[in-house]
Amino acid sequence: MNWKIAITGVAALCLFVGAGTLLSPASVAQDAQANTKTLKPAASFQSIANERERSVALFEEAGKVIQHPRCVNCHPATDRPLQGANMRPHQPPVFRGDGGMGLPGMQCTTCHSAENTPVVGQADTIKSIPGNPAWHLAPIEMAWVGKSLAQICQQIKDPARNGGKTMDQIVEHMAHDELVGWGWNPGAGREPVPGTQAEFGELISAWVKSGAACPAS
Repeated sequence: MNWKIAITGVAALCLFVGAGTLLSPASVAQDAQANTKTLKPAASFQSIANERERSVALFEEAGKVIQHPRCVNCHPATDRPLQGANMRPHQPPVFRGDGGMGLPGMQCTTCHSAENTPVVGQADTIKSIPGNPAWHLAPIEMAWVGKSLAQICQQIKDPARNGGKTMDQIVEHMAHDELVGWGWNPGAGREPVPGTQAEFGELISAWVKSGAACPAS
């Protein structure tokens, strides 16, 4: 039997939410290919004798995750999140609000539940609505859109902008935070970030241990 889902009101709007709910056929094809993307292991950088150069190389490898749309979409430079591989403004229009949780009447939890929600019976390009118990925007102090990897690196190191975190806490956040981990499990129809969270955490840890040097640009 061919079932169809009738959706009205707020539920209909929810089909458009999240970090890439709607994808073009080309984007879907890209997502299928993205599963083969990997991260170089932290140990592979030990051959770089100069510690600063090794540290920069480690962060540049981690930057494949940091600068991926799955991450940058939730680190906007304005009060409106982005979505999709092409990083377009979130539809429907939603805004940061208190604690990055959205405005009254249209908070993140209006559409985003505690886990990715499959969408059945809709267009082929709509596979799921993203979800996580802690779904919210990053603080504006940690805006990454429009910034170079060097600028993002300085942000991450700055306690005045990173939520007062020490470098050890940054490592813990990157390696084990569940919302960060969503990037590797973003739901059907959506491209995951490269590698695994464990590999990413090891890169960040090795970067910190080697002096946490930032790229020049």
